[in-house]
Amino acid sequence: MIATQIFVNLPIKDLDRSVEFFTKLGFTFNAEFTNEKATCMIVGENIYAMLLVESFFQTFTGKPVADATKSTEVINCIALASQEAVDKMVADAVKAGGTAPSEVKDHGFMYQHGFEDLDGHIWELVYLRPGKPS
Repeated sequence: MIATQIFVNLPIKDLDRSVEFFTKLGFTFNAEFTNEKATCMIVGENIYAMLLVESFFQTFTGKPVADATKSTEVINCIALASQEAVDKMVADAVKAGGTAPSEVKDHGFMYQHGFEDLDGHIWELVYLRPGKPS
């Protein structure tokens, strides 16, 4: 079986605040899947992040909702088209109130940096250089 789409569900504290933050980073949202409890953020072709208010997110699981500011529940990784795009998104995230908890890493074949959003979720950004890993 091959999946045709991916939806990553993330708990958030304040929907309007999160939409404002991610809009400043250039993301858009699908109004068809948006209400006062959730929004569907378009990450790429067939890739979406469902930003769910914590109380709504809790209805999908019997487990406690992790506080991403205190523990890591997932690392979301997005490949971008250039090193400059990685740097710009990190700078935009910091300007919008996020943090950049680690330094840039250049592995030769891959340029890596990232940010934490307003709820502490980790977004790793990479630029994969053409060619074989060195």
